[in-house]
Amino acid sequence: VQLQASGGGLVQAGGSLRLSCVASGSIATIDVMRWYRQSPGKERELVAAITTAGSTEYRDSVKGRFTIAIDNAKKTVSLQMDSLKPEDTAVYYCNAETKIARAYWGQGTQVTVSS
Repeated sequence: VQLQASGGGLVQAGGSLRLSCVASGSIATIDVMRWYRQSPGKERELVAAITTAGSTEYRDSVKGRFTIAIDNAKKTVSLQMDSLKPEDTAVYYCNAETKIARAYWGQGTQVTVSS
C-alpha cells in the first residue's frame, strides 16, 4: 500500500484547509485510515480515524472542527479542517492499517496556522 497526502498549506487562524490522502496498491486490504500530526518537539498524535464501515474517532481538541471522510471505492481519506487554531500547526501524516494490522504511512504535509 502506498499513500500520497496533499492539501497542506498556510492559513490564518479561523480559516480552513482540506487534506486528502490517496491509497494505491493493495487497497482492498485496508481496514482503517487515520490522520496523525506531529509538531516540533512533540510526539506524533492521532487526530482522526475512520474505518471502512464509517466509524469515526477524533481527538478531543479537534472535535466539532475537523471532519474525516472516506471514499471506500477509491480508498481516499480526507480531513476537512475548519476553525483552525495556531496549535493545529504541525506536519500531518496519513496512515492506513490493513485487516491484518499492518500499518503504512504517507509522507507528511505541513499545515501552518498563523495567529
